[in-house]
Amino acid sequence: MVTDCFFRSLSHLADLSELLGLKDYMGVMMFITFVEGVVPVSDERVRVTEEVFDGVEVVVYEPDQQGGDGELRRAVVYLHGGGWCLGSSRMGPYDLLARQMVSELNAVVVSVEYRLAPEHHFPVPFEDVYRGVKHFLQRHVLARYSVDPGRVAVSGDSAGGNLAAAVAQQLEQDPDQQVALKAQALLYPVLQALDLNTPSYQQNQDMPILPKTLMVRFWSEYFTSDNFHRPYKYSAPAAESSDPSHTIAAIIDTRASPLLAPDSMLRPLPKAYVLTCEYDVLRDDGVMYAMRLRRAGVDVTHEHYSAGFHGALMFTLWPTDFKIGHRMKDNYIRWLKQNL
Repeated sequence: MVTDCFFRSLSHLADLSELLGLKDYMGVMMFITFVEGVVPVSDERVRVTEEVFDGVEVVVYEPDQQGGDGELRRAVVYLHGGGWCLGSSRMGPYDLLARQMVSELNAVVVSVEYRLAPEHHFPVPFEDVYRGVKHFLQRHVLARYSVDPGRVAVSGDSAGGNLAAAVAQQLEQDPDQQVALKAQALLYPVLQALDLNTPSYQQNQDMPILPKTLMVRFWSEYFTSDNFHRPYKYSAPAAESSDPSHTIAAIIDTRASPLLAPDSMLRPLPKAYVLTCEYDVLRDDGVMYAMRLRRAGVDVTHEHYSAGFHGALMFTLWPTDFKIGHRMKDNYIRWLKQNL
């Protein structure tokens, strides 16, 4: 309740600020990102470096000790959530998760700092992530970090889960891609913008953390800047345009809505882990994607938390001990350990 009160109060403040012309809504909501911000530094167990992969900023976490006898490690490319508008790989919960994965999996974790909307609309965040992942999947780059080319996963939560699913699909369609992903792990992912009135959207429209109105706004900011501004000048999106963020086709573009991919794009995908929460507007997106992947022949593990809510896995740093968040994190890392 305290957490929900904080988020709702900040949202009302953001609405008022935008109404008065002081600062736009997402600019105020970025306060969450600043409050949770950390400077990732090395410690006795984890070596941390900030790199640039093909023009994209990343934070790389590695085990501090070198692998013995030429041992190759797992790797996880992690994409943070935040509705494509908020969040950062340099936030406390993501920093903690990366360190835990390094320690428990003896893995290299690459956390991608992609550009955000509304300054950078679709497909810029996807393109940033895709470039970063492709750069890392080059054999000489993997060798530099002592990573086994056959044990790399892509993962993310919420909007990061959207980007992870889209990246997994696009890599399989790339004829020049030589190193394939072994796994994809999607944590309460957002997977489609075609129908925002599914049962989970109806049931959870006023739920804490991610109410329906906020998810609609995230999609709006991701696709176009023609929203919530004064003076209001609306122009209907064109059927075709050189800017993919301004077309009706953007809504059904699989880079934005991976759930809408045809079966032919799903069949070759790597094994998948999909986490969904009962009290989450995005619940049905994840459920439908897990079902579609399974029917296409993909090895899928679907974990549904009947008492879960959106973002719970990242709330393990807050004063209240969210036991469900710890359980989600433990099960997620256990799956990676067994399948990567």
